[in-house]
Amino acid sequence: MNTIAPYPDTIDTLSHAQRERLIFIEFRLYFLGDVGRQDLIQRFGVAPAVATRDFAQYREIFPDNISFDNKAKYYVIGKGFVPAFNHVPERVLTALSQGFGDGISGGGGSLLSCELPRILNQPTMAILAPITRAIHQQKIVSIEYSSHSSGASTREIAPFALVNDGLRWHVRAFDRKSNEFRDFVFTRVRKSQFIEDSTVQSDELPSADIQWNRIVELDLVPHPNQEHPEIIECDYGMTNGVLHLKLRAAVAGYVLRQWIVDCSADHKLKGKEYRLWLKNHLALYGVSTALLAPGYEMPD
Repeated sequence: MNTIAPYPDTIDTLSHAQRERLIFIEFRLYFLGDVGRQDLIQRFGVAPAVATRDFAQYREIFPDNISFDNKAKYYVIGKGFVPAFNHVPERVLTALSQGFGDGISGGGGSLLSCELPRILNQPTMAILAPITRAIHQQKIVSIEYSSHSSGASTREIAPFALVNDGLRWHVRAFDRKSNEFRDFVFTRVRKSQFIEDSTVQSDELPSADIQWNRIVELDLVPHPNQEHPEIIECDYGMTNGVLHLKLRAAVAGYVLRQWIVDCSADHKLKGKEYRLWLKNHLALYGVSTALLAPGYEMPD
């Protein structure tokens, strides 16, 4: 397995933009095996002379990582390649499957053939933007919202975090209508309006959200009904047969539902889909989202 190469002092003298371009060169070498000047020019919009200097600089600092194929007129991964930068798995997979983008004009297509599940819950930008501005500036948002319990209503919320439960996006916020912290599903928001002259009160701040600030520690193990627990241990990166998670109480139930974890006390749920069992189910006591956890029952 490759490890990260020592970080040369030379890198510290580079500008942020230069480092980004060198990281891009290495990314292409590491995960695609080749890279050319045109790749750098198209990605960053630099002049050909700048791209030439970047390649020369990368070759000077990390000579074992890169070679030039005279026949193809392309740079290829060196035989002694050792990554010099930390490549975060989530970002790597996003880039490979969706391409590089600036977050505004889009990613420009995948770098490899990838099949992704359809995202069921895509917030519209007109609804998302006022809420994200309110999060950043600590302001109030007026929303028109539809729920199963109360139907359509207009309410003011103090949003402070975005949450993705694996299927849909929520916003965590203090709700002035119910006078409590809640999750609001974006696709149920019909309209959102940023209130410029609003003020978030102290009891509406995230520091007052008990469920958000409470951290629950959960021990997930291979489900006793599964025939090959060793495979499950590998799939989930378990240590000594246990995957130890630390989650906010406000999102724990979403994760357990998404992962289809049997949260019953006696692992009674049947079916091959239940690959995991929550060994310490009592950790969910008092967790508001526990009602979403498969098989969980409140203790007497």
